[in-house]
Amino acid sequence: MNRPLIAVTSGDPAGIGPEIIIKALSQQSIHTDSRVAVIGDSRIFAKTIQESNSPLSINCITDPSQGIYSYGTLNLIDMPNVNMDTFMSGKVDAMCGRAAYEYIEASIKLAMDKKVNAVATAPIHKEALRAAGVPYIGHTEIFGALTGTADPLTMFQVGALRIFFLTRHVSLRQACSMVTKERIIDYVKRCSAMLSSLKLTTGTMAIAGLNPHCGDGGLFGQEEIEEIQPAVKYLQQQGIAVEGPVSADSVFHLAHQGRYSSVLSLYHDQGHIAAKTLDFERTIAVTGGMPILRTSVDHGTAMDIAGKNLASGVSMEEAIRIAAGYVQSL
Repeated sequence: MNRPLIAVTSGDPAGIGPEIIIKALSQQSIHTDSRVAVIGDSRIFAKTIQESNSPLSINCITDPSQGIYSYGTLNLIDMPNVNMDTFMSGKVDAMCGRAAYEYIEASIKLAMDKKVNAVATAPIHKEALRAAGVPYIGHTEIFGALTGTADPLTMFQVGALRIFFLTRHVSLRQACSMVTKERIIDYVKRCSAMLSSLKLTTGTMAIAGLNPHCGDGGLFGQEEIEEIQPAVKYLQQQGIAVEGPVSADSVFHLAHQGRYSSVLSLYHDQGHIAAKTLDFERTIAVTGGMPILRTSVDHGTAMDIAGKNLASGVSMEEAIRIAAGYVQSL
């Protein structure tokens, strides 16, 4: 079998995306398990290679089939959409927001056309996207819209711990109102289908509690009694391996120890804090429930250190490895 071909978007050009891609591709082991075609502006990458003293050389291509997939070569689908006369590393800029969106758009087309096996993304900046008039708040929403997927699933993976999210980019107040029996049932079914599509079919999913101590029988809230427990009971009757609610202060630890194969986190930070505390650099986002597979680093553009050769490429390495690993298992 050929090594999986992964399209890697360079993210916001003013952020650390180009740097972490260069550092990831400077690791020889990446090239053992995968072939990587980067999408970005060759002038940005040339500048970053010089700043980081990287041994990589750029091979500009127009199609992934033209790549030279061996150590030392950065195969780049060149999209020169940055005005280098005004470009500044670390600056939030509408131009860079538009460029980042266009890289993502190109990667999705490649994946939908079966020219690559999966996509791995470097970080984008939400303010830059908004300044550019991009009508989506983040990666997940862009991938959903451009693949025709109404509500893509986000799964965090760090080691053997897998975390899904019932809600994502909404306020905490709104997230609490979205914890309903119907939504939980729908998500557990779709999360189970995603795990199955990735050949991960054994084990039990745990539903995290929303309130302290899962509400202590209603003392601290009714969501566990009125929404979560009825959802779990219904799902169990349908033959789905699920338990809960399990108190959020222990459920992620228990899953990490192997008691549960995955966890459904009820709001954004509940699962983010658990995963990133365990291993910040190796927490990877996997977007599923779509016709294509996408992985991503789970850190931001780090504008404060962009252009200073201080960023770590570990998370980008891991995003590429996980994407390639899932492709090989399918």
